[in-house]
Amino acid sequence: MTETLPIAPIDALQESQSSLREQLVTHRLYAEMKTPADLAIFMEHHVFAVWDFMSLLKALQLRLTCVALPWVPQGDPSARRLINEIVLDEESDENREGGYTSHFELYRAAMVQSGASTSGIDDLLGRLGGGETFDDALQQARIPEAARTFVRATWDILQSKPTHAIAAAFTFGREDLIPDMFRALVVDLDERFPNQLGVLRYYLERHIQLDEEHHTPLARRMVAALCETDSKKWQEAQEGARDALQARIALWDGIVEQIVLRRGL
Repeated sequence: MTETLPIAPIDALQESQSSLREQLVTHRLYAEMKTPADLAIFMEHHVFAVWDFMSLLKALQLRLTCVALPWVPQGDPSARRLINEIVLDEESDENREGGYTSHFELYRAAMVQSGASTSGIDDLLGRLGGGETFDDALQQARIPEAARTFVRATWDILQSKPTHAIAAAFTFGREDLIPDMFRALVVDLDERFPNQLGVLRYYLERHIQLDEEHHTPLARRMVAALCETDSKKWQEAQEGARDALQARIALWDGIVEQIVLRRGL
């Protein structure tokens, strides 16, 4: 009789989210993007997820490394290494011209190339850059309501969850999910929108490569190192991942609603 090995806690956490993950990977949104106008609606919403991903990442960097003066060693060296490697790629990755850019700036450039409006995200960032509080800027900026709700959900995770739960939201609500989610877009991107979306395709393919081959394994190790053998931490990590996935499903539902609404005008 073959002995069944116990499932590792990190794999059990991922398995607990399989139903929500499947809803996202097979969401009707991908099939609904049939025209450049549909894709523009998607990008004008999704850019806020691209942007607030950096807040998740920076929250982890703040908690797991020292970014204050004077510098003192802080946290576990392995966790420092993991998060700093991800920051390097997300904040200053290679662009297509031999230079460097953040993934957010790359995505915004893709919006410009495709004809999507950047006015919503520009309004929000302009308000934040001008000194408005996060709450005021988010409330007053002219952005899609589904995107506003999504950003608020991310902010609630950052404000209310412990570090290991934020790491789980980051890992299983973003990094682990992105390759399969975006692969559905890349498959028929050129067929639907030939010669219009070179920057977006580069962004998507770069994310698939980095997240699948590099970032997701690093992020999984980070969650495991933060939770160790503490069952309470693993439960909180599961809740953080669940909240992030549910927020993404609501965002995708909101984008579909706007695409369908535009077609009915």
